[in-house]
Amino acid sequence: MTEWDGERIRLLTAGADELAGIALANVVREYPHYEGHWHVEGVPITTPRELHPCFYGSFDWHSCVEMFWVLARLLRHHSDLVPAAEIRRILDEHLTTEALTAEAAYFARDEHRTTQRPYGWSALLELTVELATWDDPDASRWSAALRELSEVFVARYLDWLPRATYPIRGGMHDNGAFGLSRALAYADHADPRLRQIIAETAWRWFGADHDYPGSWEPSGADFLSPALAEAELMSHLLPGGDFAVWLDGFLPGIADRTPAALFTPATVTDTSDGLIAHLHGLNLHRAWCWRRLAEALPAGDDRIPVMLDATRAHAQASLPQVTGGPYAVEHWLAYYALLLLG
Repeated sequence: MTEWDGERIRLLTAGADELAGIALANVVREYPHYEGHWHVEGVPITTPRELHPCFYGSFDWHSCVEMFWVLARLLRHHSDLVPAAEIRRILDEHLTTEALTAEAAYFARDEHRTTQRPYGWSALLELTVELATWDDPDASRWSAALRELSEVFVARYLDWLPRATYPIRGGMHDNGAFGLSRALAYADHADPRLRQIIAETAWRWFGADHDYPGSWEPSGADFLSPALAEAELMSHLLPGGDFAVWLDGFLPGIADRTPAALFTPATVTDTSDGLIAHLHGLNLHRAWCWRRLAEALPAGDDRIPVMLDATRAHAQASLPQVTGGPYAVEHWLAYYALLLLG
């Protein structure tokens, strides 16, 4: 166990109950709300809860799905640290066949087929596989209720990826690498077609990349690191030795902590500004990616200590901001905290 592993366990033990409390409050908080879809003439504008009888809270659809993942993950792996009975009740009330059939119908009506692509699609698949791989009677029922909606997004991926000639490399919701990485666990568990198209697309988009300009990061509203998201995705698709070689060509300066921008936590000057506040997510995403990359490299690689130092620095910069701040942060950042810690 590394020093970081011990610190991670300590932080999770101390903070799990608070993360659960945030998620429990957010999934039933209907307003304020952002609805990112097209409005069609003649179709009335309805309330979030009418549109999304399951995922109506936490400001926007994808954040609500992520908060459900936080609850499911904590209940599954850390039930002794959280209000397990309350979490189970909330999951049982929301993850019903009736509510999720209505969610699937909403996306089936999405004529432009881009709503929540790929961030929300993958968040839903991530929630589904968390429940589907848990040997628990309630989780089996919840994952079965999610199946129809999951299949909608699998079909969307199978339709979209062959036509997506170019990756989107930005640091927000439409980042392709993060979306594909989050969908992989579901693909491995449930759908070989999805696994194949994700791997083919990742290689087509990123396989030949080298000398990535990490010094250009961050942009002012990033909550994802484009460089590290890409590296983290490729770590799933290459065995350790081959990944070590690919990474050396992609970011050749890691052992020397260059580019410095990737090792320096982003400065967040205003947490009430929803876009500036994204940078707290960037810090936690980078921390998670550096940890994941360290785990993917062969033992003894001289980049591992550097990566774990970067993990710790970025975690320390933004983990204290997960709770107690403005709603611009609180409605989503717990997901990235648990991604890192749990």
